[in-house]
Amino acid sequence: MIYLIGAPPRCGKTTLAKKMSKQTRIPWLSCDTLDSITQVLTPKEKWQQKFPYTFLRRKKNVARSNDAFYNTYPPTKIVSVLKKEAQTVCLTIDTVIACEIADGNDYIIEGYQISPNFAQKMIKKYSQQNVKAIFLTKFNINKFAEDVHKSTTPNDWLIVLTKKQETFVKVGKMVSLYSKYFEKESVKFGLKTFNMDVNFNSQITKAIKYLAS
Repeated sequence: MIYLIGAPPRCGKTTLAKKMSKQTRIPWLSCDTLDSITQVLTPKEKWQQKFPYTFLRRKKNVARSNDAFYNTYPPTKIVSVLKKEAQTVCLTIDTVIACEIADGNDYIIEGYQISPNFAQKMIKKYSQQNVKAIFLTKFNINKFAEDVHKSTTPNDWLIVLTKKQETFVKVGKMVSLYSKYFEKESVKFGLKTFNMDVNFNSQITKAIKYLAS
């Protein structure tokens, strides 16, 4: 079985994947890794078109500062470029899924690059017996900004590159906006979502139970 976990950034995808992997001994993979591999195999002159989010983040004036990045680009712009970059990586993710199914392997794959639309295509292409998907969301902007400081991730990019508290609120607005997209699309395709705003650990447990059922 291929387990797909999609969500906006900072909603618990990696936490869920790691915990499920530890409990089930099923390996997991981040789509950010596949994103980086796809970039390496893409001519640099096409990066702006194919990887617009990465392209914006590498601009000198915002590369090492979330404060500058989120002050320069509104949530709508950031969500837009994330969606476009996700589409570029879909073929790579599809290839991994095909290879693991062909070899009879179970795998957990997580990333914002996994949209409900893409997941539904994978389920239709490889069948419900081989692919299962869930999505995580966060809508509470202020709680998001507060909970950021609870992170235990080493060298956390959001904390390390952010100096102003108001930037966490701006990131929260982007995550909330993106979550609305994930929820709407999940409902459209009949896929399961978990709101991670409250009882985070309990929701992680429920998500694992749902995927493993």
